[in-house]
Amino acid sequence: MAFILAAAIGYLFGSVPFGLILARLFGAGDLRTIGSGNIGATNVLRTGRKGLAAATLLLDLLKGLAAVLLVAHVWPAGAPVAALGAFVGHCFPVWLRFKGGKGVATTAGIAFGLAWPVGLAYALTWLGLLAIVRISSVAGMTAGVVAPIVALALGEREAALVLAIVAALILFLHRANIARLRAGTEPRIGSK
Repeated sequence: MAFILAAAIGYLFGSVPFGLILARLFGAGDLRTIGSGNIGATNVLRTGRKGLAAATLLLDLLKGLAAVLLVAHVWPAGAPVAALGAFVGHCFPVWLRFKGGKGVATTAGIAFGLAWPVGLAYALTWLGLLAIVRISSVAGMTAGVVAPIVALALGEREAALVLAIVAALILFLHRANIARLRAGTEPRIGSK
């Protein structure tokens, strides 16, 4: 029962669609009809509102972190379950007919919550690649794959397992991006 509760708390935190809420609140439109149709920061950036995109990224990160830390405070063994719940909640929110984002920012939050050095490695990989290649999907997928490897290297076995599941889901959710990368048509940040 405790595991179900931890998963539910994580899911509820993760399912708050901050990108959609902020875009509507500040007159940027319905994200589901813009660009990729996703509710994450990269699609918010397509509205031309960099501040909203940054706020979305931060809030999506914080909701993952908050879910893990809240459950860990009450029941430490449930933190990995809450982490997975938060990721699933962001990607498949019940409020939006299970069509959410791709979980890259939320993964940063859960990685920091599970083991801050893993979160740091994730963030450095993600932001470093984003600055170098300027392709959001490449940065997000690579950071997703790096996180469980770092967790395992640091002896964080439960975090490594959860983050390996998350990495697999990130790759699955980016399958259209992977096809565009292979075709050489994946857009770069800032391109028209």
